[in-house]
Amino acid sequence: MKHKQERSLVSNELRPEYDFDYSKGIRGKYQQRLLEEGANIVVLEPDLAKSFRDSAAVNDALRSLLELTRTTRRLTGRQNRPKRGDVAASSRRRARSALSPRA
Repeated sequence: MKHKQERSLVSNELRPEYDFDYSKGIRGKYQQRLLEEGANIVVLEPDLAKSFRDSAAVNDALRSLLELTRTTRRLTGRQNRPKRGDVAASSRRRARSALSPRA
């Protein structure tokens, strides 16, 4: 039993070769590189963070949302419709409706 107690006391201390000198550390050493390469960190608001258990759940939800928007665009054809106020598009619509047979 004495051997286990000695081992637990020793394991709580760092070995001499792991003596870190934090006074030599450089604050923000990799900040510029991170800014240049781009960060992949997104901070969620607390109310949203409560809804997800981990980052995988957030990724799954975002992928589902993207897939839903792609599917919806294909179904509605919204991406090909002219914007409101497009004069050329509205005149083309009027011309097509004038040419189509009426019932």
